[in-house]
Amino acid sequence: MLLADLFRFLKLGAAFAITEFLLHGNIPIVLRPACVYAVETSSEFKAEVAAKMKEAATYYREKVALHGGYVYYYSLDLSSRLGEGVASPTEIWVQPPGTPAVGMAFLNAYRATHDTYYLDAAIEAADALIYGQLESGCWQNSVDFEPGKSENNYRNGYGGSKRNYSTLDDDISQSALTFLITMDKELEFKNEKIHEAAEYGFNALLNAQFANGAFPQVWDKPVDRSLPVVKAKFPERMVEYGSEERIGDYWHLYTLNDDLAGTVFRTLKTGYEIYGDEHALTAIKKLGDFLILAQLPDPQPIWAQQYDYEMRPVWARKFEPPAATGSESQDVLETLMSIYEMTGDERYLEPIPSALTHLKKCVLPDGQICRYQELKTNRPLFMERKGKEYFLTYSDANLPSHYGWKRISRLDEIEMRFDGLKSKKHTASTTPPAADSQKVAQIIQSLDDQNRWITTAGGQRLVGQPRYKEGDKFISSEEFCYNMELLSEYLSETNKK
Repeated sequence: MLLADLFRFLKLGAAFAITEFLLHGNIPIVLRPACVYAVETSSEFKAEVAAKMKEAATYYREKVALHGGYVYYYSLDLSSRLGEGVASPTEIWVQPPGTPAVGMAFLNAYRATHDTYYLDAAIEAADALIYGQLESGCWQNSVDFEPGKSENNYRNGYGGSKRNYSTLDDDISQSALTFLITMDKELEFKNEKIHEAAEYGFNALLNAQFANGAFPQVWDKPVDRSLPVVKAKFPERMVEYGSEERIGDYWHLYTLNDDLAGTVFRTLKTGYEIYGDEHALTAIKKLGDFLILAQLPDPQPIWAQQYDYEMRPVWARKFEPPAATGSESQDVLETLMSIYEMTGDERYLEPIPSALTHLKKCVLPDGQICRYQELKTNRPLFMERKGKEYFLTYSDANLPSHYGWKRISRLDEIEMRFDGLKSKKHTASTTPPAADSQKVAQIIQSLDDQNRWITTAGGQRLVGQPRYKEGDKFISSEEFCYNMELLSEYLSETNKK
């Protein structure tokens, strides 16, 4: 093989797969990452990256999109569409990695390339979300474009005019609202439709905050702000883990489930930074105040998933018991530090040392952190499932697969960040590492002949728990967004040089 042939081979993106050496005459040529890197950062390679990214985006926008919106997963022939369950032919999904995530990927591609094709795709995604915006201001997990089919009360009048519950579950309304606000700024607040929808939704979010700073999981009208502001406490008696203990309509209570504090904070922060709305800054501080109030007393100074109006941990779904939670507590700690970075108020750091000390004791032998700990005793709590019923257990031997009973511990990173804040060495803005050009080469080479990224099921945890068998192939919006974001980052970074 001549050197010219070798470098043509490298240019095609296959270099990352070569680990052996070739002989050119009698001279060994050892292929090193540095050699690959030199080829892949050329202007010719950057042009190839831009072209391949455009081809992938064109397929997704013109073949996959429905009225500018998206679901999580698609069969290769696009006949099957999955969100949190099967999506109808007229339905798109809001929860990430659905429409807001794909729209944001298009927006970042536009910022990296200045190609208006991506901006138009992002506007279409925004319009799809606006179609499904509720009278209560935000969104449910899906939007249906068949008039009258959805039971949700869309502002446009094409919904069923029944349910009007905006939800903060699973980053649904937060991701949609953050995307619309960001689009509003990108369009210099000149797109009246997007601007009006973003402001309407943001005001609805502000009106969903209780007097103590908490947010509910869902709302259909402004919340009751006459409720007392009190600190968290344990129930008067030990929780009996039976169905008779569950509270109906738990979604109206104070909620931290599924990292709600962090996602709401980021949406409020986006609104404050883009609109300069002092009400948003006030809401951020009040959210921090609630997180301080919601810290459970000793001997368990962490947080619960949800609280009643007297600030006692309570049931949510039948597999979500009143308990202290390792998972959401990590999100609370990160959110408190972010609020401190915005405000400089050290009150928001005060709950962290005792919580960190306690959470370190909760790390399991496998290095993960248990989602639930029994109140006061701190024993790890799990559930077993028999049919539709769930039963409390202290064993993780037979866990249902649909729920995150254990989570990766981020405690080392949280403690490092906290120590940096206390020593004044940490800054809120850090420069992300430059995109790995070898990874970029892999990504563009992995596109198939239809410019699709194909995902193969193989044990990874997927949003929505789709029932894929190992080896099944499908198209994933999560994979599309990840790859588009990385390619956009690569082009942005290399264009600065």
